[in-house]
Amino acid sequence: MGAVRAPAVAGQFYPADPVLLADQVDALLAGAANPRQDAANPRHVPGNPRHAPAYVVPHAGYVYSGPTAAVAYAGLPRDTRRVVLVGPAHFAPLRGCAVASAEAWRTPLGEVPVEDAAALVDAGLVTVDDDAHAREHSLEVQLPFLQRVLAGSFGVLPIAVGSAAAGEVAAVISAALAPGSVLLCSTDLAHYEPDERARVQDAATLRAVVGLRSADVGVRDACGVFALRGLLAWAGTQGRTPTVLHYATSADTAGDASRVVGYAAVAL
Repeated sequence: MGAVRAPAVAGQFYPADPVLLADQVDALLAGAANPRQDAANPRHVPGNPRHAPAYVVPHAGYVYSGPTAAVAYAGLPRDTRRVVLVGPAHFAPLRGCAVASAEAWRTPLGEVPVEDAAALVDAGLVTVDDDAHAREHSLEVQLPFLQRVLAGSFGVLPIAVGSAAAGEVAAVISAALAPGSVLLCSTDLAHYEPDERARVQDAATLRAVVGLRSADVGVRDACGVFALRGLLAWAGTQGRTPTVLHYATSADTAGDASRVVGYAAVAL
């Protein structure tokens, strides 16, 4: 992919115009900071835990999952200088965890430097696989939020997670998290179910998340299941307590209740 990874989903999942993109992200963040307690924002939890070392965030188009993602980003420490991103590889077969060779990732808002992953590669914890990252949106869509939230320069370590045991992913997370880093685990929840059914399924998934029961998160419960299981395994070793900050389905934002996707923001 060369030294800089070009955006793969600008103009699809979020605006390609930098002004429109900045305005959209800022509006989402403002809405998260001042939530309306009505049907348009029915599952916001007031008093978000701030400065958590890890979060679960969704990764759909901003018009769908942006309000939920913004709730997590509203609690992110503004002085964060290093962000580890873990999420699924939707378009390339992958076993284990993979980083990309690019030295920076670009969005319409500018370039974000990629942290050196040589130590992880040398330890055999991750491989270098550009195909796993080239078309992937789950990590890319987090960058504009970070670019608008964080007050200074920062770096990211994007890690695509394929089929892997929870302990294997937890080991990668532990090795990747230097002091002061924040971890973002990117996943959506139920996919393309009727709204009522999706909410029941997602409620069970979130109970498993809050209980740190990684084995109870099924492959149909979250597209980022392997990253999420790894996060929960890591959190268990760290004594973290998950708190669900916000939950919604695409019916809350896009209006179609016949075939929805579920979204959650969780602080750990």
